[in-house]
Amino acid sequence: MGFDSGIDGYHKAREGGHSEARILHAKDRTGAEIEGALEAATSEKGMMGLVIKEDWMAIDIIQKKHGDPLSGVCGIWCLKSDGLVETIRGSAVILATGGCGMLYNSTTNPTIATGDGVAMASRCGADIRDMEFIQFHPTALEGQERPFLITEAMRGHGAVLMTVEDHIRWRKEGGSVADWSYMKKYSPMGSLGTRDVVARATDAELKMSGESHVLLVTEHLDVNSLRDSFPTICERLEEQGLSLGPDPIPVRPAAHYLVGGISVDRFGRSLKDGEVIPGLYAIGETACTGLHGANRLASNSLLEAVVFAERCSEHVSEFAPEVNKIEHIPDWRAEGLSELIEHAPLGTDLLALRNMMTRDVGLVKSDSRLMRARRRVSHLEDELENIWRGSLPTRELVELRNLIICAGLIIESSIKRRENVGLHYNIDLE
Repeated sequence: MGFDSGIDGYHKAREGGHSEARILHAKDRTGAEIEGALEAATSEKGMMGLVIKEDWMAIDIIQKKHGDPLSGVCGIWCLKSDGLVETIRGSAVILATGGCGMLYNSTTNPTIATGDGVAMASRCGADIRDMEFIQFHPTALEGQERPFLITEAMRGHGAVLMTVEDHIRWRKEGGSVADWSYMKKYSPMGSLGTRDVVARATDAELKMSGESHVLLVTEHLDVNSLRDSFPTICERLEEQGLSLGPDPIPVRPAAHYLVGGISVDRFGRSLKDGEVIPGLYAIGETACTGLHGANRLASNSLLEAVVFAERCSEHVSEFAPEVNKIEHIPDWRAEGLSELIEHAPLGTDLLALRNMMTRDVGLVKSDSRLMRARRRVSHLEDELENIWRGSLPTRELVELRNLIICAGLIIESSIKRRENVGLHYNIDLE
């Protein structure tokens, strides 16, 4: 793909928490451009042997010996688009399912971010670590059902965060735009502080003011430069009747990235008590490589994904046995299961789960909120398990099952973490 460049080479952007401009980008559509390049590559005739099953969903990983993680894996059960379950044999299973942003009411993630990989690996006995570290992006566009991410590069470009009240005062009284930013109280880097600092600061200001959003101010910046650098954001704002440059942008934090996940080694191999689970790999957001520590600097996950995907693919190519050498594996057992008639209760449970996670296990936690969340998730888990045991799988049922498991993992990790570090903040640990 083509990253932005000039006569001096690649153009590099500076993002939150970075001391230098070091991020390659394609205007403000880097993610979309990467997806486009991947789609083009996978559709080429040279990609022999690659089969893409659209609208299929993995249900569970098949172990060589049920209940014994270290025996290894030999395939997956998948829910097909027609509602039937398919058994797929494989000498290696690579999980690359993303995060679990759908646990929260406001998220920049797509609706498929339901923690499927983490939940399946957990049921398979893999180690899951650092789930308390949920990153919230501080600048998601307010006023949309699906929050649109306002890239951190805009603050690197000079945009500044203000409260609604301070913006009004700045317009009347003038002065340095940075001096009017509430971020001056929270970080020496001001609006370019790390995401955890900026998101918590914004959350605190919103709670004090009662407003639904803060403002990302760009009035002091060159309009032509802004619109050339951020054409996608410019188009999205125009859809809401806003003009990039003259109009401040209403933003608020939204769940964005899971730093924890499936514990893996340097090749992406999943682990159980430090030992490798043969054949089970995880890469991308669903994996916890340890590279981000307790926090994640903007865009570092793209670099991580590229490195670990290459390592993983090379390892699988070299060490995975041929599929025809895999012993017989069982098909999905559907005897005695009935079709799920009512999906409404699942929607009610999902709404309750998202409300609870947003309120009690979000940016700011407390011991009492975490204990309340633990009780409620345990109740939801019991209810869902009763439905699961007697019902044929549906996408809604599988996703809710996975989200509940991820919620429990986040809560337990948050309870065990007795220090405020990185993305984990408990007011009772002050």
